Amino acid sequence: MKAAVETLSPTRVRLDVEVPFSEFQSHLDTAYQTISKTVNIPGFRKGKVPNALIDQRFGRSVVLEEAINKAIPVFYAQAARENEVRVVGRPEIDLTELNDGKEIKFTVEVDVRPDIALPDYSTLSIVVDDIVLTDSEIDEQIDSLRARFGTLTALDRAATKGDFVSIDLVAQIDGKELEDGVARKISYEIGTNRMIDGLDEALEGMNVGESKTFVAPLLGAHEGEASEVEVTLHSVKERILPELDDSFAALASEFDTLAELREDVKTRLGRIKAMEQGAQARDRLLEALLEATEIPVPEGLVLEEVNDHLKNEDRLEDETHRAEVDTEVRKSLRSSFLLDEIGVAENVDVSEAEISEYLVRSSARYGVSPEQFAQQLVEAGQIPSVLSEVARAKALASVLERTSITDVSGRKVDLSALTPRIAEIAPDSESE
Repeated sequence: MKAAVETLSPTRVRLDVEVPFSEFQSHLDTAYQTISKTVNIPGFRKGKVPNALIDQRFGRSVVLEEAINKAIPVFYAQAARENEVRVVGRPEIDLTELNDGKEIKFTVEVDVRPDIALPDYSTLSIVVDDIVLTDSEIDEQIDSLRARFGTLTALDRAATKGDFVSIDLVAQIDGKELEDGVARKISYEIGTNRMIDGLDEALEGMNVGESKTFVAPLLGAHEGEASEVEVTLHSVKERILPELDDSFAALASEFDTLAELREDVKTRLGRIKAMEQGAQARDRLLEALLEATEIPVPEGLVLEEVNDHLKNEDRLEDETHRAEVDTEVRKSLRSSFLLDEIGVAENVDVSEAEISEYLVRSSARYGVSPEQFAQQLVEAGQIPSVLSEVARAKALASVLERTSITDVSGRKVDLSALTPRIAEIAPDSESE
């Protein structure tokens, strides 16, 4: 087989492939066998029909067509591999010549990854926000801990913001009760605004046993419609928090004093903020790399991904949204191409341990076991995507280690201890 590659643009090539009949013969033999197993000819068992009889009954062209359809993808893949064509799109294949017994010729036009000239990492500098930790943030964390150890006490007064109530809700449209609009004895904290618009305002001032009707927009099957919602109050309770002292510290933690508990909370919050600062450095580094690097994207691939996205959302005709998705897809592809190129240059390799860590973290987010999550990925054919995601995160982390990072106040930021953990989650813009 011979193949010549012509560059049509930075992101598209054409392959002219010529295959001698000797290399095509095995595919032709397979085609005869396939047809032989599917036809009924008196006097011959399926799979035992002579080739000459198949040619006589169905025509040589039928066999050639069967063989061509199976052989061309194989020869195309071989040609792309041997010529190091980095394919990213669907090929457009055209059979240009078929000389029975001599040769076959075909052309392929396909989108490819662009060649990327990586920037000098030593010239990059990133500025991140200062780490600011306030007493109020520490107090908020400790108050959350107090709430976990609080007790609910029934009250004989009107409900107000912060109270915990038990209520019934009944939604109606034009006096007709909605099938999915009834909820009984549900618990709710007034002031959180986590349920229905207008519910908090309706509950404030109500007494146990009272009912009140208010108008609220609906979601789900009735989204956009307004309904009359009747709320009935069954109970009012107040959360009583434990005293903030050494006894509480001993009850709620492994520490004996409140001062020790506050210091531990401060340390943990500082660690979280350092991780957030590191993640910010990673994201800003990616933006700087994209800005400093020329990365063309295949227009055909962009159109394909945009259409797939809009089709899944059933919004193919929404031109405003199309423009938004187009921008997102272009950035995503540029990020993927860039990080893959860095990965090659840095000899990034993904170990089994790193894949296992990814599975453990991701499965926890979805509330399933790592084994279940891994099985879901296998069934969905997503394992290659996972490998790419982990490799891209490692590639970016390798550059982060060599980038000058300072905070807004001009202090040098050392992320060396955090880099492995920062690399655990790829930036949001990385997907393909």
